[in-house]
Amino acid sequence: MPDPDVKPGRLTQSQYADNFGDAHPPLTAVQALIEAERCYYCFDAPCVQACPTGIDIPSFIRRIGESNLRGAAKTILEANIFGGMCARVCPTEVLCEQACVRNTNEDKPVEIGLLQRRATDHLFQSPGKPLFTRAASTGKRIAVVGAGPAGLSCAHRLAMLGHTITVFDSKSKPGGLNEYGLATYKTVDGFAQKEIEWLLAIGGIDMKYDVALSRQLTLAALSADFDAVFLGLGLGGVNALGLPDETLAGVANAVDFIAALRQANDYASIPVGRHVVVIGGGMTAIDAAVQSRLLGAEVVTIVYRRGQSQMPASEYEQQWAQHCGVAIRTWSVLKSLQSRDGHVSGATFANVREADGRLVETGQTWELRADTVLKAIGQTFLASDASGPALQGGRIKVDDECRTSLAKVWAGGDCTYGGRDLTVEAVQHGKIAAHSIDRALTGAAVGNTAPLQRARSAA
Repeated sequence: MPDPDVKPGRLTQSQYADNFGDAHPPLTAVQALIEAERCYYCFDAPCVQACPTGIDIPSFIRRIGESNLRGAAKTILEANIFGGMCARVCPTEVLCEQACVRNTNEDKPVEIGLLQRRATDHLFQSPGKPLFTRAASTGKRIAVVGAGPAGLSCAHRLAMLGHTITVFDSKSKPGGLNEYGLATYKTVDGFAQKEIEWLLAIGGIDMKYDVALSRQLTLAALSADFDAVFLGLGLGGVNALGLPDETLAGVANAVDFIAALRQANDYASIPVGRHVVVIGGGMTAIDAAVQSRLLGAEVVTIVYRRGQSQMPASEYEQQWAQHCGVAIRTWSVLKSLQSRDGHVSGATFANVREADGRLVETGQTWELRADTVLKAIGQTFLASDASGPALQGGRIKVDDECRTSLAKVWAGGDCTYGGRDLTVEAVQHGKIAAHSIDRALTGAAVGNTAPLQRARSAA
């Protein structure tokens, strides 16, 4: 193998600007009106059933068709307070748009995600009077651990209902996955922080950064000091390859690579190999592989252990990766890494096939040159408090109202068992937990998930 070739600054500044601009530009005003007219405004619409947050999609699209963008945004954000970010990153192609009845006789659904972005972008650009305001204070105090989509969704809904919230996060900036875990080209111009700034403007939410469970916080202390606790901890661990040489220079976690790129002030400062290999088949693998190409890597290959149809990443995202010049190799497992002077220089894979539901090696192997190997084979929940809630499948066990096994403690998002690790689903968990907490603290009617009985929303 030739010497490893990893360095920053492979491209010009103009190339970086082009590569990391908005990959999927928003609809123009005219395009949005034309697309809105394609909606049938279905009664009991299947797209609404497919949306984890239950956005009234026909209603907001009708408002766009009437040029009432603020009203459309209100409909979206009442159901999903992160409607702006979800319009950018939600896998609509396997959720609402897949359910669109336009798919019955046509091969193109209504572009629900882009219409949602049209409405929410308009609001954030011209917010006007507050869309949501706080109800009268209840005097109740809730601790939220984790400032990601689940935690901030929970905090905002609780603030609307008149509670006072303190949000603790282990990082120096809020946002969780929205800030640190998404491809840069999906959320340009600091949108994640702009959206959170708007969300926090409701008041009643105090943010505490660089504070984490097991370090400065314990669940016992939080439960004693607050009336309720919500855990939106995300997934802090990364699965290992299980190879003795995965600590070689040039071998890194894809999530760390993505986070470093998101926080970089200058893309030219991020080193990337000429030949990059990404192990895994989910969204993290796609984002890491595509961004490696955008940084100037010449050959980028995703290697997945099963078939392409079985990859966790959607077909749309797979096609996007291939459009960006990423090769996808399947039915292969990593067997070993080669190195030169302590730096990874290549990878050897074994071909596999499925037999009785298990992967069996075929006896054939193949190699790739690799200056950089990025691991994207899944993340794990790190239980940070020995007195924490009961786990199931390595994550926090919750009921239908996001209650844990501990009194006064709720949880939601990726840290909980049984979810799909989607931003939109984490937002819904936060909303469900907020109403459950509210009922527990105030005796509000069971089944009430509308914030408008005590909180007010302004049209």
